[in-house]
Amino acid sequence: MCKGLSSLPASCLERAMELKERLRSILLNSHWNTSCSKMEKNKPTLEECLGWKQSFEKLLSSKYGLCAFTAFLVSEFSEENISFYFACEDYRNTKSPAKLPAKAQKIYDEFIGFDAPREINIDHETRDITRANIQEPSTDAFDPAQHKIYMLMAKDCYPRFLRSQAYRDLVCQAKPSATATKKP
Repeated sequence: MCKGLSSLPASCLERAMELKERLRSILLNSHWNTSCSKMEKNKPTLEECLGWKQSFEKLLSSKYGLCAFTAFLVSEFSEENISFYFACEDYRNTKSPAKLPAKAQKIYDEFIGFDAPREINIDHETRDITRANIQEPSTDAFDPAQHKIYMLMAKDCYPRFLRSQAYRDLVCQAKPSATATKKP
């Protein structure tokens, strides 16, 4: 007979509650979720889906590919990687130098700092370099950390995405483009 949740150690229950809250927060507040649901009507063509296999850059440059990849990362509890990558892109494109310090601190606090709520997986040296870089922020302050995360996604997450059932389902459901179905 099951003893119920009371038999689990408190630390397990706390961790489970943290994960549940994190997932709820991602699903409810994510701008990816909103933009992807709007794209539901315009599914990618078979050629587009197959094109994502050519390169990680090709996947990220496709709006639907980015949504599909982000959904995959959410399912693996690692969406902080893509969120960090695009937060860095937004930071790099900041026009006003006066806005850089506040933006840099926000990104650092959310993704890199001690007990960051969406902490990314970077080594100690890169973390220290980034901490030093944001003391006098420039548009390239996050470049080393962003590069590490990009490489992590390209070498680890991207191949897993291409092998995933979600990607295979997209390919199976995709229709050939009108130009691909025309015969010469």
